[in-house]
Amino acid sequence: MTVGVGTQTPQQALASLSDMTHDVAAIGVGEFEQRISQAQQLMQQQGIEAIYINAGTNLYYFTGTRWYASERMVGAIIPARGELEYIAPAFELDTLQGYMAVKGKVNTWQEDESPFQLFADMLANKGINAGKVGFDEATAFFIFDGIRSANDQLNYVNAKSITAGCRMIKSPAELALLQRAKDMTLAVHIAAASILREGISTKEVEDFIHQAHIKVGAPAGSYFCIVLFGEDTAYPHGVKSPKTLELNDTVLIDTGCQLGGYNSDITRTYVYGEPSERQRELWNLEQQAQLAAFAAATIGATCASVDQAAREVIVNAGFGPDYDVPGLPHRTGHGIGLDIHEWPYLVLNDHTQLAAGMCFSNEPMLCVPGEFGVRHEDHFYMTESGAVWFTQPAKSIDDPFGLS
Repeated sequence: MTVGVGTQTPQQALASLSDMTHDVAAIGVGEFEQRISQAQQLMQQQGIEAIYINAGTNLYYFTGTRWYASERMVGAIIPARGELEYIAPAFELDTLQGYMAVKGKVNTWQEDESPFQLFADMLANKGINAGKVGFDEATAFFIFDGIRSANDQLNYVNAKSITAGCRMIKSPAELALLQRAKDMTLAVHIAAASILREGISTKEVEDFIHQAHIKVGAPAGSYFCIVLFGEDTAYPHGVKSPKTLELNDTVLIDTGCQLGGYNSDITRTYVYGEPSERQRELWNLEQQAQLAAFAAATIGATCASVDQAAREVIVNAGFGPDYDVPGLPHRTGHGIGLDIHEWPYLVLNDHTQLAAGMCFSNEPMLCVPGEFGVRHEDHFYMTESGAVWFTQPAKSIDDPFGLS
Protein backbone atom coordinates (compact mmCIF):
# COMPACT_ATOMS: atom_id res chain seq x y z
CA MET A 1 0.00 0.00 0.00
CA THR A 2 1.20 3.52 -0.80
CA VAL A 3 2.80 5.13 2.26
CA GLY A 4 0.31 7.26 4.21
CA VAL A 5 -2.76 5.98 2.36
CA GLY A 6 -5.62 4.22 4.16
CA THR A 7 -4.12 4.25 7.64
CA GLN A 8 -6.79 5.73 9.93
CA THR A 9 -10.42 6.67 10.38
CA PRO A 10 -11.80 10.12 9.54
CA GLN A 11 -12.22 10.79 13.25
CA GLN A 12 -8.57 9.94 13.95
CA ALA A 13 -7.42 12.05 10.99
CA LEU A 14 -9.40 15.10 12.08
CA ALA A 15 -8.11 14.74 15.63
CA SER A 16 -4.55 14.92 14.31
CA LEU A 17 -5.14 18.38 12.80
CA SER A 18 -5.05 21.71 14.62
CA ASP A 19 -5.43 25.41 13.88
CA MET A 20 -2.43 26.67 11.87
CA THR A 21 -3.38 30.37 11.80
CA HIS A 22 -2.57 31.68 15.30
CA ASP A 23 0.38 33.81 14.15
CA VAL A 24 -1.06 34.99 10.81
CA ALA A 25 -0.93 38.73 10.12
CA ALA A 26 -3.65 40.41 8.04
CA ILE A 27 -2.89 42.98 5.36
CA GLY A 28 -2.64 46.40 7.03
CA VAL A 29 -4.19 49.72 6.01
CA GLY A 30 -0.76 51.06 5.09
CA GLU A 31 -0.34 48.39 2.44
CA PHE A 32 -3.76 49.12 0.93
CA GLU A 33 -2.77 52.79 0.72
CA GLN A 34 0.52 51.85 -0.94
CA ARG A 35 -1.42 49.85 -3.54
CA ILE A 36 -3.55 52.87 -4.39
CA SER A 37 -0.41 54.98 -4.73
CA GLN A 38 1.14 52.38 -7.04
CA ALA A 39 -2.02 52.33 -9.17
CA GLN A 40 -1.93 56.12 -9.43
CA GLN A 41 1.69 56.05 -10.56
CA LEU A 42 0.83 53.56 -13.30
CA MET A 43 -2.18 55.64 -14.35
CA GLN A 44 -0.05 58.75 -14.66
CA GLN A 45 2.51 56.85 -16.74
CA GLN A 46 -0.21 55.50 -19.04
CA GLY A 47 -2.25 58.68 -19.38
CA ILE A 48 -5.35 57.29 -17.64
CA GLU A 49 -7.37 59.88 -15.71
CA ALA A 50 -9.17 57.48 -13.37
CA ILE A 51 -10.16 53.85 -12.98
CA TYR A 52 -13.37 52.29 -11.73
CA ILE A 53 -12.90 49.34 -9.35
CA ASN A 54 -15.96 47.13 -8.98
CA ALA A 55 -17.01 45.10 -5.95
CA GLY A 56 -14.97 41.92 -5.72
CA THR A 57 -11.31 41.07 -5.37
CA ASN A 58 -10.07 44.25 -7.05
CA LEU A 59 -12.04 46.44 -4.65
CA TYR A 60 -10.64 44.47 -1.71
CA TYR A 61 -7.10 44.56 -3.07
CA PHE A 62 -6.99 48.34 -3.32
CA THR A 63 -9.23 49.43 -0.44
CA GLY A 64 -9.56 46.50 1.96
CA THR A 65 -13.33 46.67 1.44
CA ARG A 66 -14.93 43.22 1.18
CA TRP A 67 -18.03 43.44 -0.98
CA TYR A 68 -19.40 41.05 -3.56
CA ALA A 69 -20.61 42.06 -7.00
CA SER A 70 -24.36 42.01 -7.59
CA GLU A 71 -27.00 43.75 -9.71
CA ARG A 72 -26.43 46.93 -7.67
CA MET A 73 -23.38 49.01 -8.54
CA VAL A 74 -20.88 49.18 -5.66
CA GLY A 75 -17.30 50.21 -6.25
CA ALA A 76 -14.75 52.98 -6.13
CA ILE A 77 -13.14 55.55 -8.37
CA ILE A 78 -9.38 55.86 -8.05
CA PRO A 79 -8.25 59.05 -9.81
CA ALA A 80 -4.75 59.44 -11.16
CA ARG A 81 -4.36 62.27 -8.66
CA GLY A 82 -6.36 62.91 -5.52
CA GLU A 83 -8.49 60.89 -3.14
CA LEU A 84 -10.52 57.83 -4.02
CA GLU A 85 -14.30 57.91 -3.65
CA TYR A 86 -16.88 55.14 -3.32
CA ILE A 87 -20.24 54.67 -5.01
CA ALA A 88 -23.00 52.59 -3.43
CA PRO A 89 -26.78 52.38 -2.83
CA ALA A 90 -27.87 54.77 -0.10
CA PHE A 91 -29.33 52.00 2.05
CA GLU A 92 -25.91 50.26 2.14
CA LEU A 93 -24.00 53.33 3.37
CA ASP A 94 -23.57 52.35 7.02
CA THR A 95 -22.76 48.74 6.17
CA LEU A 96 -20.21 49.72 3.53
CA GLN A 97 -18.46 52.14 5.87
CA GLY A 98 -18.14 49.34 8.40
CA TYR A 99 -16.25 47.20 5.90
CA MET A 100 -13.85 49.91 4.68
CA ALA A 101 -10.16 49.71 5.51
CA VAL A 102 -9.29 52.78 3.41
CA LYS A 103 -11.83 55.45 4.22
CA GLY A 104 -13.27 57.75 1.58
CA LYS A 105 -16.29 59.76 0.56
CA VAL A 106 -19.27 57.56 -0.34
CA ASN A 107 -21.49 58.84 -3.13
CA THR A 108 -24.93 57.23 -2.81
CA TRP A 109 -27.91 56.66 -5.08
CA GLN A 110 -31.48 55.76 -4.26
CA GLU A 111 -33.17 52.72 -5.77
CA ASP A 112 -35.05 54.83 -8.34
CA GLU A 113 -31.94 56.83 -9.35
CA SER A 114 -29.20 56.05 -11.86
CA PRO A 115 -25.84 55.05 -10.39
CA PHE A 116 -24.39 55.52 -13.87
CA GLN A 117 -25.30 59.20 -13.98
CA LEU A 118 -23.96 59.56 -10.45
CA PHE A 119 -20.68 58.05 -11.64
CA ALA A 120 -20.52 60.56 -14.50
CA ASP A 121 -21.18 63.39 -12.05
CA MET A 122 -18.41 62.10 -9.74
CA LEU A 123 -15.91 62.27 -12.60
CA ALA A 124 -17.09 65.75 -13.58
CA ASN A 125 -16.71 66.93 -9.99
CA LYS A 126 -13.10 65.76 -10.16
CA GLY A 127 -12.60 67.75 -13.35
CA ILE A 128 -12.46 64.65 -15.54
CA ASN A 129 -14.38 65.58 -18.69
CA ALA A 130 -12.08 64.10 -21.32
CA GLY A 131 -9.38 61.47 -21.71
CA LYS A 132 -9.11 57.82 -20.71
CA VAL A 133 -11.08 56.22 -17.89
CA GLY A 134 -10.25 52.62 -17.09
CA PHE A 135 -12.63 49.86 -16.04
CA ASP A 136 -11.78 47.01 -13.73
CA GLU A 137 -11.78 44.08 -16.18
CA ALA A 138 -14.16 42.09 -13.96
CA THR A 139 -16.86 44.78 -14.09
CA ALA A 140 -20.19 43.48 -15.38
CA PHE A 141 -21.12 44.71 -18.85
CA PHE A 142 -24.36 46.33 -17.64
CA ILE A 143 -22.33 48.70 -15.46
CA PHE A 144 -19.95 49.60 -18.28
CA ASP A 145 -22.82 50.03 -20.73
CA GLY A 146 -24.78 52.21 -18.31
CA ILE A 147 -21.81 54.47 -17.64
CA ARG A 148 -20.96 54.74 -21.32
CA SER A 149 -24.55 55.75 -22.05
CA ALA A 150 -24.48 58.38 -19.28
CA ASN A 151 -21.31 59.98 -20.70
CA ASP A 152 -20.01 58.99 -24.13
CA GLN A 153 -17.42 61.79 -24.26
CA LEU A 154 -14.76 59.82 -22.42
CA ASN A 155 -12.43 57.16 -23.82
CA TYR A 156 -13.22 54.05 -21.79
CA VAL A 157 -10.40 51.50 -21.64
CA ASN A 158 -9.56 48.23 -19.92
CA ALA A 159 -7.88 48.87 -16.55
CA LYS A 160 -6.15 45.48 -16.55
CA SER A 161 -2.77 47.15 -17.09
CA ILE A 162 -3.33 48.87 -13.72
CA THR A 163 -5.07 46.14 -11.73
CA ALA A 164 -2.90 43.28 -12.97
CA GLY A 165 0.11 45.56 -13.05
CA CYS A 166 -0.22 45.94 -9.29
CA ARG A 167 -1.66 42.58 -8.27
CA MET A 168 0.72 40.25 -10.13
CA ILE A 169 3.63 41.35 -7.91
CA LYS A 170 3.02 40.07 -4.39
CA SER A 171 4.29 41.81 -1.26
CA PRO A 172 5.99 39.98 1.63
CA ALA A 173 2.69 40.10 3.54
CA GLU A 174 0.85 38.50 0.64
CA LEU A 175 3.51 35.83 0.23
CA ALA A 176 3.20 34.96 3.91
CA LEU A 177 -0.58 34.48 3.62
CA LEU A 178 -0.17 32.39 0.46
CA GLN A 179 2.50 30.27 2.12
CA ARG A 180 0.37 29.51 5.16
CA ALA A 181 -2.74 28.73 3.11
CA LYS A 182 -0.73 26.23 1.08
CA ASP A 183 0.80 24.70 4.21
CA MET A 184 -2.73 24.22 5.53
CA THR A 185 -3.96 22.51 2.38
CA LEU A 186 -0.95 20.22 2.23
CA ALA A 187 -1.70 19.09 5.80
CA VAL A 188 -5.29 18.44 4.71
CA HIS A 189 -4.06 16.38 1.74
CA ILE A 190 -2.03 14.16 4.05
CA ALA A 191 -5.04 13.65 6.30
CA ALA A 192 -7.36 12.94 3.35
CA ALA A 193 -5.03 10.24 1.98
CA SER A 194 -5.06 8.52 5.35
CA ILE A 195 -8.84 7.95 5.39
CA LEU A 196 -9.17 6.22 2.01
CA ARG A 197 -10.71 2.76 1.91
CA GLU A 198 -12.25 0.54 -0.71
CA GLY A 199 -15.77 1.67 -1.55
CA ILE A 200 -15.40 5.22 -0.22
CA SER A 201 -17.20 7.80 -2.36
CA THR A 202 -15.75 11.02 -3.67
CA LYS A 203 -18.46 12.89 -1.70
CA GLU A 204 -17.26 11.34 1.56
CA VAL A 205 -13.71 12.48 0.84
CA GLU A 206 -14.84 15.96 -0.21
CA ASP A 207 -16.84 16.34 3.00
CA PHE A 208 -13.85 15.26 5.06
CA ILE A 209 -11.56 17.71 3.26
CA HIS A 210 -14.01 20.54 3.94
CA GLN A 211 -14.06 19.73 7.66
CA ALA A 212 -10.28 19.31 7.70
CA HIS A 213 -9.78 22.76 6.17
CA ILE A 214 -11.96 24.24 8.92
CA LYS A 215 -9.92 22.35 11.53
CA VAL A 216 -6.61 23.83 10.30
CA GLY A 217 -8.04 27.36 10.41
CA ALA A 218 -9.83 28.14 7.13
CA PRO A 219 -13.14 29.66 8.33
CA ALA A 220 -15.07 28.76 5.17
CA GLY A 221 -13.54 25.32 4.80
CA SER A 222 -12.62 24.23 1.28
CA TYR A 223 -12.74 26.93 -1.38
CA PHE A 224 -13.11 24.12 -3.92
CA CYS A 225 -12.50 20.37 -4.01
CA ILE A 226 -12.07 17.80 -6.80
CA VAL A 227 -11.77 14.12 -5.86
CA LEU A 228 -11.42 11.51 -8.62
CA PHE A 229 -10.69 7.78 -8.73
CA GLY A 230 -9.56 5.44 -11.49
CA GLU A 231 -10.27 6.40 -15.11
CA ASP A 232 -12.11 9.52 -13.91
CA THR A 233 -8.70 11.06 -13.11
CA ALA A 234 -8.10 11.50 -16.86
CA TYR A 235 -10.60 14.38 -16.93
CA PRO A 236 -9.05 17.52 -15.39
CA HIS A 237 -12.16 18.88 -13.69
CA GLY A 238 -14.00 15.64 -13.10
CA VAL A 239 -16.99 13.74 -14.45
CA LYS A 240 -20.76 13.89 -13.93
CA SER A 241 -21.00 10.61 -11.99
CA PRO A 242 -17.72 9.84 -10.20
CA LYS A 243 -16.91 6.27 -9.25
CA THR A 244 -16.18 4.89 -5.79
CA LEU A 245 -12.66 3.80 -4.86
CA GLU A 246 -11.34 0.38 -5.83
CA LEU A 247 -8.04 -1.30 -5.02
CA ASN A 248 -5.16 -0.07 -7.21
CA ASP A 249 -7.14 2.92 -8.51
CA THR A 250 -5.30 6.11 -9.32
CA VAL A 251 -6.42 8.83 -6.88
CA LEU A 252 -6.41 12.53 -7.83
CA ILE A 253 -7.33 15.18 -5.25
CA ASP A 254 -7.23 18.90 -6.09
CA THR A 255 -8.31 21.29 -3.36
CA GLY A 256 -7.63 24.58 -1.64
CA CYS A 257 -8.80 27.10 0.91
CA GLN A 258 -8.60 30.83 1.54
CA LEU A 259 -6.71 32.65 4.28
CA GLY A 260 -7.23 36.40 4.48
CA GLY A 261 -8.69 36.12 0.99
CA TYR A 262 -5.55 34.46 -0.44
CA ASN A 263 -5.83 31.06 -2.06
CA SER A 264 -4.16 27.68 -1.89
CA ASP A 265 -4.56 25.18 -4.72
CA ILE A 266 -2.67 21.88 -4.50
CA THR A 267 -3.14 18.58 -6.35
CA ARG A 268 -1.78 15.20 -5.38
CA THR A 269 -1.99 12.01 -7.46
CA TYR A 270 -1.12 8.56 -6.10
CA VAL A 271 -2.39 4.99 -6.07
CA TYR A 272 -4.66 3.30 -3.56
CA GLY A 273 -2.83 -0.01 -3.41
CA GLU A 274 0.19 -0.98 -5.48
CA PRO A 275 1.07 1.10 -8.57
CA SER A 276 1.39 -0.68 -11.89
CA GLU A 277 4.35 -0.06 -14.17
CA ARG A 278 2.12 2.14 -16.34
CA GLN A 279 0.99 4.22 -13.37
CA ARG A 280 4.59 4.54 -12.21
CA GLU A 281 5.80 5.53 -15.70
CA LEU A 282 3.24 8.28 -16.22
CA TRP A 283 3.49 9.56 -12.63
CA ASN A 284 7.24 10.02 -13.10
CA LEU A 285 6.81 11.60 -16.55
CA GLU A 286 4.35 14.13 -15.18
CA GLN A 287 6.77 15.06 -12.41
CA GLN A 288 9.58 15.49 -14.95
CA ALA A 289 7.35 17.99 -16.77
CA GLN A 290 6.57 19.84 -13.54
CA LEU A 291 10.26 20.06 -12.64
CA ALA A 292 11.15 21.22 -16.17
CA ALA A 293 8.70 24.09 -15.82
CA PHE A 294 10.20 25.04 -12.46
CA ALA A 295 13.75 24.98 -13.89
CA ALA A 296 12.67 27.23 -16.77
CA ALA A 297 11.17 29.83 -14.40
CA THR A 298 13.97 32.38 -14.27
CA ILE A 299 13.84 36.17 -14.00
CA GLY A 300 13.23 37.64 -17.45
CA ALA A 301 12.02 34.37 -18.99
CA THR A 302 8.54 34.48 -20.46
CA CYS A 303 5.47 32.70 -19.13
CA ALA A 304 5.26 31.01 -22.55
CA SER A 305 8.75 29.55 -22.22
CA VAL A 306 7.83 27.92 -18.90
CA ASP A 307 4.79 26.30 -20.49
CA GLN A 308 6.90 25.17 -23.44
CA ALA A 309 9.50 23.54 -21.17
CA ALA A 310 6.85 21.36 -19.50
CA ARG A 311 5.04 20.61 -22.75
CA GLU A 312 8.24 19.44 -24.48
CA VAL A 313 8.82 16.76 -21.83
CA ILE A 314 5.37 15.28 -22.45
CA VAL A 315 5.50 15.59 -26.25
CA ASN A 316 8.99 14.08 -26.40
CA ALA A 317 7.61 11.05 -24.57
CA GLY A 318 5.17 10.47 -27.41
CA PHE A 319 2.10 12.33 -26.18
CA GLY A 320 0.26 15.25 -27.74
CA PRO A 321 1.36 17.12 -29.74
CA ASP A 322 0.35 20.56 -28.56
CA TYR A 323 -2.88 20.34 -26.52
CA ASP A 324 -4.00 16.99 -27.94
CA VAL A 325 -4.80 14.06 -25.66
CA PRO A 326 -3.35 11.74 -24.65
CA GLY A 327 -1.13 14.56 -23.43
CA LEU A 328 -1.25 17.95 -21.74
CA PRO A 329 -4.58 19.57 -22.73
CA HIS A 330 -4.30 22.86 -20.84
CA ARG A 331 -1.81 25.52 -19.75
CA THR A 332 1.00 24.60 -17.38
CA GLY A 333 -0.06 27.05 -14.70
CA HIS A 334 -1.80 30.20 -13.55
CA GLY A 335 -1.08 33.14 -11.34
CA ILE A 336 -2.64 33.00 -7.88
CA GLY A 337 -3.49 35.46 -5.14
CA LEU A 338 -6.88 36.88 -4.15
CA ASP A 339 -8.27 35.06 -7.20
CA ILE A 340 -7.44 31.41 -7.55
CA HIS A 341 -6.71 32.00 -11.24
CA GLU A 342 -5.20 35.38 -12.04
CA TRP A 343 -2.59 36.98 -14.25
CA PRO A 344 -0.17 36.16 -15.65
CA TYR A 345 -0.59 32.62 -17.01
CA LEU A 346 1.95 29.94 -17.89
CA VAL A 347 0.59 29.38 -21.38
CA LEU A 348 2.08 29.61 -24.87
CA ASN A 349 0.45 32.93 -25.80
CA ASP A 350 1.42 34.82 -22.62
CA HIS A 351 4.74 36.55 -23.18
CA THR A 352 4.85 38.35 -19.83
CA GLN A 353 8.37 38.29 -18.44
CA LEU A 354 8.79 36.72 -15.02
CA ALA A 355 9.62 39.17 -12.24
CA ALA A 356 10.24 38.92 -8.51
CA GLY A 357 6.98 38.66 -6.57
CA MET A 358 5.00 36.76 -9.21
CA CYS A 359 3.28 33.57 -8.00
CA PHE A 360 2.22 30.59 -10.10
CA SER A 361 0.70 27.16 -9.97
CA ASN A 362 2.80 24.50 -11.74
CA GLU A 363 0.48 21.72 -12.96
CA PRO A 364 1.25 20.33 -16.44
CA MET A 365 -1.33 17.52 -16.21
CA LEU A 366 -0.93 14.33 -18.21
CA CYS A 367 -4.34 13.02 -19.37
CA VAL A 368 -4.80 9.59 -20.93
CA PRO A 369 -8.53 9.02 -21.53
CA GLY A 370 -9.53 5.42 -21.08
CA GLU A 371 -6.71 4.86 -18.57
CA PHE A 372 -6.09 7.58 -15.96
CA GLY A 373 -4.57 11.00 -15.46
CA VAL A 374 -1.77 12.42 -13.34
CA ARG A 375 -1.62 15.98 -12.04
CA HIS A 376 1.09 17.23 -9.71
CA GLU A 377 0.27 20.76 -8.62
CA ASP A 378 2.49 22.86 -6.44
CA HIS A 379 3.06 26.59 -6.49
CA PHE A 380 6.16 28.72 -6.67
CA TYR A 381 7.00 32.40 -6.36
CA MET A 382 9.70 34.37 -8.11
CA THR A 383 12.64 35.99 -6.32
CA GLU A 384 15.52 37.96 -7.81
CA SER A 385 17.57 34.75 -7.72
CA GLY A 386 14.89 32.53 -9.27
CA ALA A 387 11.85 30.42 -8.44
CA VAL A 388 11.11 29.15 -4.92
CA TRP A 389 8.56 26.45 -4.11
CA PHE A 390 5.74 27.24 -1.69
CA THR A 391 5.31 23.49 -1.21
CA GLN A 392 7.77 20.78 -2.23
CA PRO A 393 6.65 18.47 -5.05
CA ALA A 394 5.44 14.96 -4.23
CA LYS A 395 8.33 12.70 -3.22
CA SER A 396 7.43 9.55 -5.16
CA ILE A 397 4.46 7.48 -6.28
CA ASP A 398 5.15 5.09 -3.39
CA ASP A 399 5.52 7.84 -0.77
CA PRO A 400 3.88 10.99 -2.17
CA PHE A 401 4.01 12.96 1.08
CA GLY A 402 7.52 11.96 2.12
CA LEU A 403 6.30 10.25 5.30
CA SER A 404 8.77 7.37 5.36
